[in-house]
Amino acid sequence: MTLSGWKYCRTRMGNVSQFSGRIAVDGRVRRLLQHFLHDQSGSYVLVVALMMPVLLGSAGLGTEAVWWLYKHKNMQSAADSGAVSAATAGTNLTNQANSVTASYGYANGVKNVTVTVNQPPTIGNFTKNSGAVEVIVSQPQPRLLSALFGTGDVPITARAVALSNPGTDCVLALNRTASSAVNMSGSNTLNLAGCNVVSDSNASPSLSVGGSATVTVNQALAVGTISGTITATNGIRTGIQPVLDPYGPPPATPSPCDSKNYTFNPSGKNPALSPGDCYAGSITVNGGATLDLTPGIYYLYGNKGGLSVQGGATVICSTCTGGQGVTFVFTGSSKDGWASATIASSANVNLTAPNSGPTKGIVFYGDRNMAVGTAFSLEGGGSQVITGAIDLPNASLKFAGSSGTSTPCTQIIADTIQFTGASSVQVNCQGVGTKSIGVQTAQLVE
Repeated sequence: MTLSGWKYCRTRMGNVSQFSGRIAVDGRVRRLLQHFLHDQSGSYVLVVALMMPVLLGSAGLGTEAVWWLYKHKNMQSAADSGAVSAATAGTNLTNQANSVTASYGYANGVKNVTVTVNQPPTIGNFTKNSGAVEVIVSQPQPRLLSALFGTGDVPITARAVALSNPGTDCVLALNRTASSAVNMSGSNTLNLAGCNVVSDSNASPSLSVGGSATVTVNQALAVGTISGTITATNGIRTGIQPVLDPYGPPPATPSPCDSKNYTFNPSGKNPALSPGDCYAGSITVNGGATLDLTPGIYYLYGNKGGLSVQGGATVICSTCTGGQGVTFVFTGSSKDGWASATIASSANVNLTAPNSGPTKGIVFYGDRNMAVGTAFSLEGGGSQVITGAIDLPNASLKFAGSSGTSTPCTQIIADTIQFTGASSVQVNCQGVGTKSIGVQTAQLVE
């Protein structure tokens, strides 16, 4: 091979080597690129990076939602308390509600808090009831991480409505299940001047008015339903919580008990009764006769005893002055039965409760162990004036009281109550010594 041929061969061989090298390099690059494209290790980093705003926003929204729920719960407590307090106060409603909500950390006008008080409410079931008070508390909450999903503050609002009990309860039936636990029928009339009638029964009806009976009250309240026509100055409410008897048990009965029967007649010498004694025999006051009692407590024991006042008879306490008064305690046992009382129509009864001592404020007091349904009939009508409480929690009571306004203070508490005749009851009880029935004067209704 000539020299020029050798040079030509070297040149061609060098070009082949370079070309082969390029082919090898291109293959490696291709393989690396294919490997990179098919390699899934580390791809979660990209996914997490892409989802991070969503994850952070969701976590922020969940945390803030819990905070908003907490704020609403606390705000609702403020609205509830503010409404009840304002309804109870009856005056300066806005100031009263603002004072209460501020104690929960929601002062009107501070930190964008708004407290609105309306009487009556602007919405709901009590828009026409002047005794209802509506309190609305609101405070916008700033967004944090949840701003990824929306703009502007989040409004948090709580609303409550409380209904006031403007008058004092003066008639209370304690039976929890009896149908028509408070009943008025026929052509009778009942006027509760400025006070309320309450039935604790959950029956339908719990309180009933039938026939052509006329009933005028401040409020009619019942755990169950109310049937019939009632004129109620401040409304009719059902579904209330039961109201409790404010009085405790009467004092212990002294012993032994006198088992003689005592009868009072219009003529002749009549016996005398002594306060503090126990009488197991009957006490009967016939028409035309007068029983003039001495101030104090009289205990009547067993079903052979009790008090019977006939039509035209008179029972008074002429020496009851300066807060002195008379209390009849009706008691007995499961063996001997239970004493009761009957006051007939047109009987002249004028008794006032003592305003001190163990029977303060009470004229007729029933043993708490008395058989439920023990019959009492206090139907003296217009000439029956009882100033104080009739507290017979287990009695089935028929009542007809004064039809006028001569009795400024009468409370009637029994297991069940049936009104007969014409009755008017008031609770102007200052100085009489009675306790208030239904201490709570306002209740949440919305």
